[in-house]
Amino acid sequence: MAEAARKFGVAETPLYREAPNNIEAEQALLGAILVNNDAFYRVSDFLKASHFYEPLHRKIYEVASEFIRMGKVATPITLKTFLPADEKVGDMTMAQYVVRLAVEAVTVVNATDYGRAIYDLATRRALITVGEDMVNIAYDAPVDMAPTEQIEDAERRLFELAENGRYDGGFESFSDALKNAVDMASAAYMRDGHLSGIATGLRDLDHRMGGLQPSDLIIIAGRPGMGKTSLATNIAYNIAAAYEPAQQADGSVKAANGGVVGFFSLEMSSEQLATRIISEQTEIPSSKIRRGDLTEADFGKLVAYTQENHKRPLYIDQTGGISIAQLAARARRLKRQRGLDLMVIDYIQLMQGSSAKASQNRVQEITEITTGLKALGKELGVPIIALSQLSRQVESRDDKHPQLSDLRESGSIEQDADVVLFVYREEYYIKNKEPEKGTPEHLAWETKMIEVQGKAEVIIAKQRHGPTGTVSLAFQGEFTRFSDLAEEHHLPERFE
Repeated sequence: MAEAARKFGVAETPLYREAPNNIEAEQALLGAILVNNDAFYRVSDFLKASHFYEPLHRKIYEVASEFIRMGKVATPITLKTFLPADEKVGDMTMAQYVVRLAVEAVTVVNATDYGRAIYDLATRRALITVGEDMVNIAYDAPVDMAPTEQIEDAERRLFELAENGRYDGGFESFSDALKNAVDMASAAYMRDGHLSGIATGLRDLDHRMGGLQPSDLIIIAGRPGMGKTSLATNIAYNIAAAYEPAQQADGSVKAANGGVVGFFSLEMSSEQLATRIISEQTEIPSSKIRRGDLTEADFGKLVAYTQENHKRPLYIDQTGGISIAQLAARARRLKRQRGLDLMVIDYIQLMQGSSAKASQNRVQEITEITTGLKALGKELGVPIIALSQLSRQVESRDDKHPQLSDLRESGSIEQDADVVLFVYREEYYIKNKEPEKGTPEHLAWETKMIEVQGKAEVIIAKQRHGPTGTVSLAFQGEFTRFSDLAEEHHLPERFE
C-alpha cells in the first residue's frame, strides 16, 4: 500500500503529528517579561500559565507572575531560587536558561502579539482534545448516553472554550478567587448606587439585593393575577434600556451599565410581550393598544416610542414547551452572537425536561429543569430570572401571603434558587370581596381599598447573600407597571 502511494506520488500520512505550538514565541515573551516587567501587564488579562506548551515555560511564567503581582521585580536573579535547580535544558542549567531568555529578549512592544499567538495555539490544542473526545465517545458511547446528550456536552465544552479559552472547569487557586472577589467589590464601589450586580431599575429592590448577581438563579413566584410576568418584564426592559457597552482590552465588549437580555416567553407571544412593554412605557393601556382604540396623540406616542427604542438589546424567544437542553443551546448561541447579561424564563412549569425518565415524573422533571438552569447560570456567568406558579393552597388560607412551601411541584425550586421573590398584591383579594353597597361593611371595605390600592409587596423569602424581608412597590394595573413608591420624606408637606 505504501509502495503504491509512492508510485502515484501520493504523500504518506505521517505517523505522528505534533500538537500546535510555538516554543520561540514562548521564549520571546518570557524574555521580554524578565527584561521589563511591564510586558506582563500587556498579557496578564488573557494569558495564563496553562496556555504555555512547554512545562518549563509554564513554571517560569507562574513564578514571574506571582513576583510581579506581589509588587516585586522578576529578573533571572530573583527567580533563580524559586525554580528547580537540578533541571537541565540541553547543556544548560535552569538558571543559565533563564538568563539566556533575558539576554535574547525582544522589545516589550511585541509582547501582546506573542501572548496572543501562545493563547491561540493553546486554544487550538484544546480544540483537538475536544474533537478527539467527541470521536472516541461517538465510537464507544455508553448504552444509556443518547446522541443528543453528547451533542449538548460537546456544545458546552466548545462554548466554554470560546468564552474562557478553557473548558476543563477544574480547580481555581485561592489567589485567583480572591482577585475575582476584590474585582467585584471594586466594580461595585465604582458603579452608581454601589451595586455588585446588575441594577433592576427598582431602587428598594436593588438596595436589598445589591442588584442581580452573576450566575444566580432568581425565582419570581406568585399566584395568577399577582403580576409576576409584569415584574419580570419591567426588570428586563429596565436593564436593556440602561445598556451601555464598554470595549475591553482584548477587543470584546462588556456592559458598563444595564445589559443584553434574553427573554424566553413560553406563555405569551413576542407581540403580546412587546404590547405590555409599550403600555408600561407610554402609559397607554394595553387593552386599547390591542383593540386599536387610540387617539391621534396616543398613536403619535407609539410611533415616537418605537423610533427611540427599536434598538434596545432585548431578544425574545417565544417557543412554547422548550426543553432545558434547547434553552441552554439557544442561550449559548445568543451569548456568542450578541452578548448576554440576563436571562428571563416565563415560566418554569411550561418547560420540559430532556430525559425520557424525567418526563414520566413531573417532580423529577422540575428538578432537572431547576438544576439545569442553575448550572447554565454558572456556565454563562449571568443571572437567570425564572418565573414559577404557586400551588392553590395559598387560596385556602386566611392570610394569603405566600410561603416557600407554596412553590409548586418540587422542593428543588426552593433548594436550587439563590433568591426567591414572591409577588403579592392585597388589592387583588380585597377587590373580589366587595360587600353590598350602603352597608357598614362596604364603608370599611372602601377604607381598606384606599389603603392598599396601587401597592404591591415583593417578599424576599430566600437570599443566599443578603437579608430577607419585604419591599413595597407601586403597581399600576392598567399599564402592568411596577415602580418605586415615593419615600415618606419626598411626599408633599401635610398639615393637620
